[in-house]
Amino acid sequence: MATDVLNGKDQVEGTRRSDSESGIDFEDLMRKYDTEARFRTPPGWQLKLVVALCVAMSCFHFYTAGFGLLPAQKQGAVHLAFVLVIVFLLYPIKSSMPKNSKIPIYDFALAVLSAVPLVYLVQQIDVIAMGRSGLPTTMDIVMGFLLIALLLEATRRISNPILPCLAIVSLLYCYFGRYMPEMLSHRGFSVNRIVNHMYLGTEGIFGTPLEVSSTFVFMFILFGSVLEKTGMGRFIIDLSMALAGWSTGGPAKVAVVASGLMGTISGSSVANVCTTGMFTIPLMKSVGYKPYFAGAVEAVASTGGQIMPPVMGAGAFIMAQFLGVSYLDVALAAVVPALLYYFAVLVQVHFEAKRLGLKGLSLAQLPKILPLLRAKGFLLIPLVAIIYLLIAGYTPLYAAFAGIWVSFFLSWLNKETRLTPDRLIQAFEAGARGALSVACACACVGMVVGMGTLSGLALRIAHAIVTLAGGKLILTLFLTMCASILLGTGLPTTANFIVTSTMAAPALLELGVPDMAAYMFVFYFGIAADLTPPVALAAYAGAGIAGADPMKTGASAFKLALAGFLVPYIYVYNPMLLFIDATPIPMIQAIITAMIGVFLLAMFTIGHYKAPLNWLVRAIALVGALGLLDPGTTTDVIGLAILAVIYVVQSIKAKKTGAWIPPAE
Repeated sequence: MATDVLNGKDQVEGTRRSDSESGIDFEDLMRKYDTEARFRTPPGWQLKLVVALCVAMSCFHFYTAGFGLLPAQKQGAVHLAFVLVIVFLLYPIKSSMPKNSKIPIYDFALAVLSAVPLVYLVQQIDVIAMGRSGLPTTMDIVMGFLLIALLLEATRRISNPILPCLAIVSLLYCYFGRYMPEMLSHRGFSVNRIVNHMYLGTEGIFGTPLEVSSTFVFMFILFGSVLEKTGMGRFIIDLSMALAGWSTGGPAKVAVVASGLMGTISGSSVANVCTTGMFTIPLMKSVGYKPYFAGAVEAVASTGGQIMPPVMGAGAFIMAQFLGVSYLDVALAAVVPALLYYFAVLVQVHFEAKRLGLKGLSLAQLPKILPLLRAKGFLLIPLVAIIYLLIAGYTPLYAAFAGIWVSFFLSWLNKETRLTPDRLIQAFEAGARGALSVACACACVGMVVGMGTLSGLALRIAHAIVTLAGGKLILTLFLTMCASILLGTGLPTTANFIVTSTMAAPALLELGVPDMAAYMFVFYFGIAADLTPPVALAAYAGAGIAGADPMKTGASAFKLALAGFLVPYIYVYNPMLLFIDATPIPMIQAIITAMIGVFLLAMFTIGHYKAPLNWLVRAIALVGALGLLDPGTTTDVIGLAILAVIYVVQSIKAKKTGAWIPPAE
């Protein structure tokens, strides 16, 4: 939702810092680290045309969500037609072209041309389904070629060349499979068969990913845009300040809380960093945090927004569809891992503040929580309404539809939050823009998934991973993690999840890992790629705001997110953390010991607890952390014993040294 944030940045007053005040150009920063933000803003009637198309797209989805969807393939075709037309009008052929340039004639031509095969499909789909399924005509093949080519180009413009190249390799593999080595070979397919599968079938471009994008995902992006226009971003920052700003190292905790809450209305790690970070990073620096650490905290907290219920990243909706469960089941499974992730970050920033002797902000500098809740607390009601509707058994689509109506009516309770016609148009425009990259990724990666189903490669890759790992679960998990992170360096989170859940997750299923745990495992590590050097875009965006070294910020972010790299292993071995076959007492024990383990892990990463920790004690703390994170009574007892010893040793050390003052750098 980077474009949503760009167009709505004035709604988040915390980010309203002029270049003279902050020395940072918000839009330049976004364009540098987020490909979705590299759109043009054409002048005059051209801009009005784009806005009208975006609003029309949002209106179409809002109407069908409330009054009935079209058949899946038609819904996807109309959705994709809007997307491709808007992408060609908004995103130039080269990202380096001037931001305010006019839309050239060739992009108008491509926009019109991209709609042709989709309009054709809508008109012909009933005939195809009834009369010539599997027997494409020459016109079908021509239209299929046209759509594939234009989809690849649109995805390249809004994302990067990696995903289109992966799709092209997949298409070539479908054709040249007979010439591949034995492990990868298949009988090969004709051009007609490939185009039929990708264009006319339901396992290619118009598969599950695009189906989810054209329904659940779009509506939740639109819901987030509407919330943003009510001033939810400013309210979240103020609420976080009131809740945590006064505590030790308060500004860093504000960043963690605010960015976690912003995850409910933003689907992009980089966009999250650039909105809350423009406020929280300077605040962290002002109380004494090092610039690279401030940038890392914001990056880690913002990235976690995609795994934070009740509204997670787009991959969570696709996961629910793949698993054949409700979205509520996925959100519920994500609760404990998300809490452990954010608890780990909070403990680490607390220990860092103690290590540096930092204080919180004075109460005079902070908003008062009760007046704040009285004035704008109603902004939280739409989120509560969505949770209630999901629990009550309504579909995510209806929950988002109702959430938008609730947001609209409640916004009129306060003059500052009112969704006037102008603001509503802005929200609908931003919602459509925010859905473009997800839709392109889902459609394009559909060809990769289609290749796997057509050739059977997905099952072979899964078997190869298990064979390479010697049938050992821990090695299979490690290889799957590496694949997810590697793909995450070049693919958007949603596309990464679709590929890894198709190609790698079956390897975990083959070894008996529960479906939810396997899919959640690859989902987590696809997101973690935003924090993993050498390509850690969220961390680099934080470094840009903080004025810090990008690699140092990335390394620090990786360290802060260490718990996020361990937790997926834990819930694979202890699925109760995902509420799988959970019983109350063991579940409570698993959560408590995991939290204590995360506490010890924070001692290891920061090197401070009551007093500085030497490397021997830090190593012992790591052993204790792993013991507590590993399910089992024996390891829990060892971990608790280590915690008790460290507590005694550090308490004595703190009394001997008195108030410790960090050495000057």
